[in-house]
Formats: sequence, C-alpha cells, structure tokens
Amino acid sequence: VNLTLTVVDTPGFGDAIDNSNCWDPVLHYVESQYEEFLEAETKVLRNPNMADTRVHACLYFIAPTGHGLNPLDIEFMQQLHDKVNIIPVIAKADTMVPDEIDQFKSLIMQQIHQAKIKIYEFPDLEDGEEHEKAENRKMKNRVPFAVVGANAVVESSDGRKVRGRHYPWGIVDIENMDHCDFIPLRNMLIRTHLQDLKEVTNMVHYENFRCRKLAGVTNPAGVPSVDKQQSNKNPLFLIEEEKKESAAKLSNMEREMEEVFERKVREKKQKLSDNENDLERRQAESASRLEQLKQELEERKTAFEQEKMAWEQSHNITIDELKRMSLESLDGKKKKGGALSGVSFRMSK
Repeated sequence: VNLTLTVVDTPGFGDAIDNSNCWDPVLHYVESQYEEFLEAETKVLRNPNMADTRVHACLYFIAPTGHGLNPLDIEFMQQLHDKVNIIPVIAKADTMVPDEIDQFKSLIMQQIHQAKIKIYEFPDLEDGEEHEKAENRKMKNRVPFAVVGANAVVESSDGRKVRGRHYPWGIVDIENMDHCDFIPLRNMLIRTHLQDLKEVTNMVHYENFRCRKLAGVTNPAGVPSVDKQQSNKNPLFLIEEEKKESAAKLSNMEREMEEVFERKVREKKQKLSDNENDLERRQAESASRLEQLKQELEERKTAFEQEKMAWEQSHNITIDELKRMSLESLDGKKKKGGALSGVSFRMSK
C-alpha cells in the first residue's frame, strides 16, 4: 500500500528571546490548510481527487528536563488543542533512566489535565479481538511517547544490524520497546490510528473551523448573533460533550450508590459484630454462673457427706443399716414392738 505522508517541521520554535505569539505561524499554517480545503469543497465544480492537505496530527516534542512542561509548552498546546490532534512526545528519551521517564510522563499528564488541554484521545475498541484491545490499552498508557531518534545502523552485541545509537556503555535500539516508544508511535500514526486521526480532524476540528467561517459569513458585523460560542461548535462535538457529561453524571451516581452500599454493609457488619460480642458475653456469664452453681453443689454435697458421717458415728449406725431395718419393719418380718425396742436398744447403746 502506497502511503503519501507529509511532514512539516518547525525549526527554531521557542528559541527566541521573546517567544510571545511564537505559535502564530503554526496556527496560521493549520488554518490555512483548512481554508484551502473549505474553498475547494465549496466550489461549484469540485475535484473528486483533490488532495487532503489538512494537518491530521501535531507531534509536540517536549524537552527531557524532568521538570514537567514549561509555560511555552502549555500555552502552545492551549492555542492549538481545539484545531489539531496534539500528540505529546518526549524527545531524546535516552538521556533519562526508565524510572525518570515514568515519573516525567506522570507529571506531564498531570499538568495537561490541570491546564484542561485536549490531546488526542485513543478510542476504545468495542469490536475486535482481545489482543488488539490489550495493545490499544498499552499504547494509550504510553502517552506521552518517549522516543529516541537515530539515522544510523549499528551492530548490536549479538551481531544484528539495528537502527539506533551507539554509546560507550551500550546500544540504544530505537525499535526495541524496552528502550523507547518509537514503534508504538509509528504504528499509531501510520497503521492502527491513521483513519481515526483523519476522522477526528474532519468531523471535529475541520467542522469547528467551517462553522466559525460560515458563522462569520452569515452574521456580518453589526448583526446580533444568537450565541457565538454555541454557533461555533460542531454539533457532533456538542453531542460528544453531552455524552461525556452524561457519563460523568452516571459515574457520580454509581459512586454515590457504591458509597451508600458500603456504608450499609459497614453498619450491618458492625451490628453483627455487636450481636456476636453480646452473645459471647452472655455465654461467658452463663458459663461462669454454671461453674459457680457446680462449685456450690459440690460444697453442699461435701457438707452433707460430713454431716452424714458425723451422724452415723454419733448414733453408731449407718444409714444403710437403718434403711434395712425400716424395710424389715414394713414387710412385717418382725413385731412392731420388738422392732422398736430393738431399734431403741441399738440406739441406746
């Protein structure tokens, strides 16, 4: 497949002493391409094979300082983020170790979110295989891309010819994803997300420019406008904003419901814990009371045994003998008087 790719460089950007409005040439070039496309599109006789010279992606290279974005970086991206797909790229990534690169990436993304800069967002793949979705997520997590440039072919330690840079301590292979993000960036630009970059440019950025232009034609100076900000927005962009607001509201509702559910679960757990502690306390009290009753019973039993022995010794007769004599008297085996006199005789001794 033959791919026509145009690369426009901006040498000397930000090198002046006074960098006020240094982004104007870039902004003018982007809008001039939109202007030419709009002019060709509004002709009576359109050229069906007209070339699309619009800027579909802006690779903004960030110096590897490790201190985040400088004010010029933030201002430039704020001036162009609603006119072109901005893709932040960390240049000369071989000047930092992997841990420094990860921290630098996190700091850059934090500053971008704080400045409300809209960089190119990777679309979520609803259709496709799992490995494609996984690759898309990995590529999304690599933003901003940390790349190393090289135009020479060097020999690696295992004898392979690779494109990279040779240093006294080793070789940086730019096609090795462990060394830099050149391969994911290249694949994104010319393979996986090429069509999406063109669609976002056409459906969002170009439509915004077109709406602003047509609003300026239909509402000349002196004629009141309904809502300039609203009229300059692309309907698709408005729909996208409404979808994001709805998603944010839904997310807040889900979070609130989760918090309520978690609170109720905590309260239920606490109640169950209190009941369990109360049951354990009552069980311990019952066990203690039972042991106390057992001990009292044993003491009374011991006292009874001692009293029994004392009575038997004092009357010189055992309880068992007394029972036997009582049974004999009830059976009539002996006479009543004799039994009683016998008892009296035994007791008198």
